[in-house]
Amino acid sequence: MNRSTARKARRILQDQFGMTRLRPGQQEVIHSVLAGHNTLAVMPTGSGKSLCYQLPALCEPGVTVVVSPLIALMQDQEEKLMDFGVETAVFNSAKPDAELSSYMDAAAQYRNPVFMTTPEHLANGEFMDWLTTQKVTLFVVDEAHCISQWGHDFRPAFLDIPEAIRKLGAPTVLALTATATDEVIQDIGEQLGLSALCVIKTGIYRENLHYGVRQASGEDERREALLDMLRETTGAAIVYTATVKEATALHCLLTDSGHCAALYHGRLSQKARRENQDDFMSGRVPVMVATNAFGMGIDKPDVRLVVHAQIPGSLDAYYQESGRAGRDGEPARCELIHEEKDKRIQQFFLINRYPSEAMVVQIADALSAASDPPTTVEALRQAVPDIPLRKLQVALKMLADADLIERKRGAISVLAEADLKKRAAEAVQRYEVRAERDREILGAMVTYARSGQCRWRILLDYFGDTPTWDRCGHCDSCRLVSEVEAHAA
Repeated sequence: MNRSTARKARRILQDQFGMTRLRPGQQEVIHSVLAGHNTLAVMPTGSGKSLCYQLPALCEPGVTVVVSPLIALMQDQEEKLMDFGVETAVFNSAKPDAELSSYMDAAAQYRNPVFMTTPEHLANGEFMDWLTTQKVTLFVVDEAHCISQWGHDFRPAFLDIPEAIRKLGAPTVLALTATATDEVIQDIGEQLGLSALCVIKTGIYRENLHYGVRQASGEDERREALLDMLRETTGAAIVYTATVKEATALHCLLTDSGHCAALYHGRLSQKARRENQDDFMSGRVPVMVATNAFGMGIDKPDVRLVVHAQIPGSLDAYYQESGRAGRDGEPARCELIHEEKDKRIQQFFLINRYPSEAMVVQIADALSAASDPPTTVEALRQAVPDIPLRKLQVALKMLADADLIERKRGAISVLAEADLKKRAAEAVQRYEVRAERDREILGAMVTYARSGQCRWRILLDYFGDTPTWDRCGHCDSCRLVSEVEAHAA
């Protein structure tokens, strides 16, 4: 980054964002982006990742495109950017067509605009054709772990992002995530198709978060533990569950016990989810009971307690979700209620994570049809209507990884006509390596729940961010050790 750009960035930081200094990590990321380097920023929740693209967006001419899976929060982000004087437009399926058209018609009047969209909307041909007429200088992938099949929240729609980047003339790419192991970091770079990627990690340790695990034997103990935690807490709280059934049951328990609580899961209507989220974010309702459908991008600073009433599938997911506590820097508790049988729920999810061999062979059979084979995802969906879209997209990824098909500009072409079904079955078997890795990741989560070691030490070791100390001094394990040592003295 040259001196002129650096001076401009400092001026914009103060004049538009009202800030005189950057947080740790922000300066390195912003300098990397303004120098034109493709960058992956791994920064914990609450560390100010958004500014890492907002400031560069105003320093260079052209459009910044931000791709995010968070429809529910795009409106909030748009309003915040507009408050800072940043011209912004949101493109997603929740917006009326007339509003989307007005954004596109007015784009020529924008100066250094930020366009926010979803990976699904990038598949809209009309939108992409229009976007290619814009001068896109920065392409941002928020929640970048979603593109990695090693990540905890893999979303197949993210796999179409590399093609969009190519169509837009390969602008500078900034990928953002709160958590990523070395394996996930490598996979993000590969999936985005970036040969060179500047990786900036700021460390995940947050001293104000106090981790703990409570063992439970049976539903009665689980529920009593949850009620105890909420009675001990002053302030907002989030209660996470692994299933919709348990979220609904715990929500009923809390409301019957006199707690003012909202409910959030993917089976609720969009209107109900939005209203419940607004009630919680505004403080009208202090407790949110939710599945992991409620999470990414939640920006409520005063959450004093995050409880996982059932064990999540990985330490990646656990850290990201528990990290919604204490974003204001004040002390907050992150509690896990562990019952041994909960592991079986996550094992069930793992079994159903990938398409079966029969599904993949069925898809290969449709692609190799003698007459009029499908050449787009939409046509393929019609040919195999019984296969869920998510598993269909994962199956196409499997076939592409095995060099059996090619996906380019929305079209699917078969590269290996001979023995396609047989080779497709072999491609599924190779994914057993991934399935085994998934089981190891769940095993690490279970080990955390059972361990008597320092909770923070386990988390930091998992993410390759090993500290110089052995004990944090403020998790439940460290407090117990201190009590024993004091008693012995």
